Amino acid sequence: MSVRYGIIGSGMMGHEHIRNLALLPDARVVGVADPDEGMRAAAEYLAGPECDAYTDYRAMLDDGRCDALIIAAPNQTHYEILLDVLDTDLPILVEKPLGITVPQCLEIRRLTEHRRAPVWVAMEYRYMPPVARLIEETANGGLGRLRMISIREHRFPFLTKVGNWNRFAANTGGTLVEKCCHFFDLMRLLARSEPVRVYASGAMDVNFVDELVDGKRPDILDNAFVIVDFANGVRAMLDLCMFAEGSYWQEVISATGDKARMDAMVPGPARFSLDGKERASEVVVSPRDTKREMREVIHVDEGVLAAGDHHGSTFYQHRKFLDLVLNGGEPEVGVEEGLMAVAMGAAAEESARTGMPVAMDAILATAPSSGK
Repeated sequence: MSVRYGIIGSGMMGHEHIRNLALLPDARVVGVADPDEGMRAAAEYLAGPECDAYTDYRAMLDDGRCDALIIAAPNQTHYEILLDVLDTDLPILVEKPLGITVPQCLEIRRLTEHRRAPVWVAMEYRYMPPVARLIEETANGGLGRLRMISIREHRFPFLTKVGNWNRFAANTGGTLVEKCCHFFDLMRLLARSEPVRVYASGAMDVNFVDELVDGKRPDILDNAFVIVDFANGVRAMLDLCMFAEGSYWQEVISATGDKARMDAMVPGPARFSLDGKERASEVVVSPRDTKREMREVIHVDEGVLAAGDHHGSTFYQHRKFLDLVLNGGEPEVGVEEGLMAVAMGAAAEESARTGMPVAMDAILATAPSSGK
């Protein structure tokens, strides 16, 4: 069986989904929907002659050609789109964040409680090969009892997008929701516990400080430190800088237990260093007993790397989602995971604004949105 996909939103991430689905023999894109003519036309061309283009996703749904949906539209549209498409019986993969506020996510959770078709939240970072190795080693007890998690992302600024919607917290939920929900999801997955308290310090210091978008100044953080306390005693820290595009390692994700420490290191977008060497990802295990570092280079297929900007993770995620569509089961990253990642980001945004620690139970106690 070949699964026919409809993609809602044909910007940068929509194009990445199309390129990755093209690598799967049982997947084909039959529809793209986007109000922006340029992005829509480019996505239609990329998807091939079988694909139809729509200005409105509702028209694509009415045609009835899709077996599964991907929502890759701007963050602030996810909620309203989900209110429409959850009424279908189609499997859905929705890009992160699930919504831009906790009330939106709580309402989506309520609406999906009895839905039979799965909703998968696209947390691609789980599926980066070096990060997947770290997750596996932690789950298998190779590091002993996990006590600390450290995530450093030093990278480039937010990219230019249609209308520069990603310059404003009102559209994104804020940097610590929009960008960092990936990392809060990883923290929760690795800790195997629920967060109880979040403390953050952040600012907008470098990027877009002199920029005007329709007469308004951007208001998104470009750097932050975030500390998360979990119920089981695990502590996690995020170190984010979005004006550090010269960094060799874009992400360094570390887990430390009472037996060993493990680092998963992912290079930036450049495939090669200045000396011409390929910048492959690595994992490093440092046991306490031997004190001998064990280093492993993780090579990813060139075709998979070329299909996206997330170090192959989009492809591996799609392979699992396709298996879910074909064979049934539960999504690895469901609505609950999407809700909690947004809630942790929202707590971090509030803490950065107020300078005070934020309790997770207070964030999650907010009332759901009223829906349609």
